[in-house]
Amino acid sequence: MLIQLSGRKNPVIAHFVQRGASPFRGFFSIIAAAPTGLPFWKRERATQSLAPFAREEKLARVEALLFLSDEPLSAKKISALCGFANALESRKALNELSSLLAGNDSSFFLEEVAGGFQLLTKNIYHSWLARLAIPVADMNLTVAMKETLAIVAYRQPIPRAEIEQIRGVNSSEVLHHLLEKNLIRILGRDNTLGRPVLYGSTKKFLQVFGLKSLKDLPQSSELNRVRPARPHSPPELKLPPEPE
Repeated sequence: MLIQLSGRKNPVIAHFVQRGASPFRGFFSIIAAAPTGLPFWKRERATQSLAPFAREEKLARVEALLFLSDEPLSAKKISALCGFANALESRKALNELSSLLAGNDSSFFLEEVAGGFQLLTKNIYHSWLARLAIPVADMNLTVAMKETLAIVAYRQPIPRAEIEQIRGVNSSEVLHHLLEKNLIRILGRDNTLGRPVLYGSTKKFLQVFGLKSLKDLPQSSELNRVRPARPHSPPELKLPPEPE
């Protein structure tokens, strides 16, 4: 809205003039307090952005980002989106948020997964969420896909011939579907005869199965124990047979 700066033509300014008050009261104090070298219309905003965030504001920003995001966010990305000084400040806020969620009976908890952080729902609410949510964690994986994915996860980098040797069947179509779902990727080529393509897992694989890294893949002793399902109920991984 365009305002004419004339007391006789503008009733708002005329009101201040009649009361003996300046319509620009506070305006010059903003300019004086703002950093120099910026246009005056940007200085108030710049001053506000330089003010230190309150602890509650930091946690609220991080929580809102994680709630909205459908994939894990790294500390560096959170820092950039929230306007924090660095990733260390993000990690401090994440630690505080994690403690806060754990101590106030929240339905959410914070988990580090696939190189980032994600807000997940607790197991106790799974039956209620199942009434609303469309199951996406399983990703319509067939038994053949799960079997092949497990082989790739534990044996990567691995060529197709070795996968087929373990499974005993042709796996080209299964590998194609896993590539389409972005659960596996091509890492390069082997130096053996024919230079076959080598397959490996992706960050999305880590996210779907709730893993921080490949080091967190369950070992055979762990898979033999019955464990409660994760909050997002990922598909079960089956350990491939040991090489002879």
